[in-house]
Amino acid sequence: MSKLTVLSLGGSIIAPDKVDTEFLINFNKALREYLSEDKERKVIIVCGGGAPARVYQTAFRAISDNKDNNVQDWIGIKATHLNGELVHAIFSDLTDDDLVTDPTADIAFSNQVLVAAGWKPGFSTDTDAVYLAQRFNGKLIINLSNIAKVYTADPKLDPTATPIDSICWEKFRDIVGNEWIPGKNLPFDPIASKTAEAESMKVICADGRNIENTMAILNGKKFDGTVIGE
Repeated sequence: MSKLTVLSLGGSIIAPDKVDTEFLINFNKALREYLSEDKERKVIIVCGGGAPARVYQTAFRAISDNKDNNVQDWIGIKATHLNGELVHAIFSDLTDDDLVTDPTADIAFSNQVLVAAGWKPGFSTDTDAVYLAQRFNGKLIINLSNIAKVYTADPKLDPTATPIDSICWEKFRDIVGNEWIPGKNLPFDPIASKTAEAESMKVICADGRNIENTMAILNGKKFDGTVIGE
């Protein structure tokens, strides 16, 4: 059984409006404890953009008539690099690699932690997480954001939307569609979903602010969240 887990760490919990230092302190402590219990355990942390991405993308749309999605993507990608460098610095003693901004580059991954951020336009860091899982033979991605479960529809727009405990890839992709739109808030990127389905990966979506719940997932215990790909 693989001891590698990929954590897609949403920018919404790293920097919801500003950097959430309390969360990062507790996350750092809990993850170190998990890794210290078994030196063969490995974790890839892929960082999202959060507030910096949204703020700068919104500013660009207000200022410019340029509708090129690639431009907005690059702004968001640079925000993921900022968050990624912070997380990389926190775990610098547990990683021998620089911040990964290209999942196809030369990566040693000889230590227990690998920290990554956005790569290029056309998808979110969820897709980077899938690519890295694929590269290092990981089959589980824990997608940590500020939502506890995936819903049948956006509950902010549809009052009849209900939470989902588990769902197959086909039905999940019916919910999120097949098109990537920069800045759109989806539980898991449509491009990432397509590849994850093809690779028979399992994705667990959960509220990353609940660190005890994240540790329960890592340790194979009962948890709150949505399992995609069962």
